[in-house]
Amino acid sequence: MLCHTAQDRVNIVHSGVSEYGPVFYGLDGRATATQVRAGGGCMNTIDLVDPDLRPLLDLFPTRLLTVDNLAEARARILPIPAAEVSGISRRTLSIASRTGGPDIGLQMYKPDRTGPFPCVFHMHGGGFVMGAARDMAPIHMMLAHELNCAIVSVDYRLAPEAIFPANIEDCYDALAWTFANAGSEGVDRDRIGVMGESAGGGLAAALALLARDRGEYALAFQHLVYPMLDDRTGSAGELHPTAGEFIWPAANNRFGWAALLGCAPGSNGVSPYAAAARADDLSGLPPTFLATGALDLFVDEDMAYAQRLLRAGIPVEFHIYPGAFHAFDIAPGVPVAVQARRDMVDALRRFLQPKSCNLTQENCTD
Repeated sequence: MLCHTAQDRVNIVHSGVSEYGPVFYGLDGRATATQVRAGGGCMNTIDLVDPDLRPLLDLFPTRLLTVDNLAEARARILPIPAAEVSGISRRTLSIASRTGGPDIGLQMYKPDRTGPFPCVFHMHGGGFVMGAARDMAPIHMMLAHELNCAIVSVDYRLAPEAIFPANIEDCYDALAWTFANAGSEGVDRDRIGVMGESAGGGLAAALALLARDRGEYALAFQHLVYPMLDDRTGSAGELHPTAGEFIWPAANNRFGWAALLGCAPGSNGVSPYAAAARADDLSGLPPTFLATGALDLFVDEDMAYAQRLLRAGIPVEFHIYPGAFHAFDIAPGVPVAVQARRDMVDALRRFLQPKSCNLTQENCTD
């Protein structure tokens, strides 16, 4: 990969990101009403947003990332309602890295009864530069309860402090731990699959490729929610005319990818284990669920990946939600978000069933 020195890497992700054109932001880091785009173009797509979703943009406004405000961005709390769930245990674990890195943190959720349980192996979002496994705790508590499953969520190393392949190797080590400890943790090794949102969805897709290629662990599924798959989005080629104004704009995408790769997004030789869309061969991957919003910056790359999976003979369930921007599904009570969450949970429920199970059978609930 055509990357730079450590000092160049700092310069790449420093405020301004001059290598990829200017980053424009207000004094508080909030994106201006009409998002300034690479190449001088502008967009104003608020009229395309589902009216019921618009309050989320006030609750969680778009802010453009710089090195100077990254610490503040990392401190932001996702507007996810707390969950009151009984019968689910949550544990914080620390496991050793197999590649000489620091210990890897895990959050594990499991029903308070005897397994074996199917398991969702999860990677959080945050553009590779922010986020933590604990951020999704309310959602994971509810999922573990509703689906009667275990969930393992990994705190992989963040960029720019740790560049590729640190994050994917942390995820692989945590996946290896999950398989190795399946018996003692009451997990069914035949029903372990990967899931993630945004950058976590990109990591889930990359982990599925890595697991396929290393041949050590067979995944039951990959569940990708508006995944961040392609470093070339926003850095090479023409930008989508109506996608990417809100929550995660193209400037943030360039920042995140530059921080992870240590080189310009869109450079030659980027590994598919960093950006799954770079993979030449998608055959042999597990059954896939993939969902995105029509106004999400990732809409084109997600549609393209779904099409490529289909052409490779992979079973794919694909959804695109009108009027929906990045991370729209966290909006409580909004019909399009409610439908998206229902589709996501239903897909997980099907993935987690025993292989011999027919959904019409009464004994398929474990």
